[in-house]
Amino acid sequence: MKFKFIPLMRTCRQAAALLVAREDRALSLPDTVALRLHLLACRACPKFENQMLTMRLAMKRWRHYSEDADKAPASPPK
Repeated sequence: MKFKFIPLMRTCRQAAALLVAREDRALSLPDTVALRLHLLACRACPKFENQMLTMRLAMKRWRHYSEDADKAPASPPK
């Protein structure tokens, strides 16, 4: 049986691309494993991942804030 060798080491640029892609779609198993391995070995990429998570949370809160503002009744003019 022949095994296909899939290199699991990613560069920071490739890891950042995977972090961005993860926002839109589920990653394949090799990409998920490679990303996790990279995040364990790198100092900078986990910081970038935290920044991405912070931006996602901020956008989610902003989206709900703008939806709530649209539903709120307008205050009468003074």
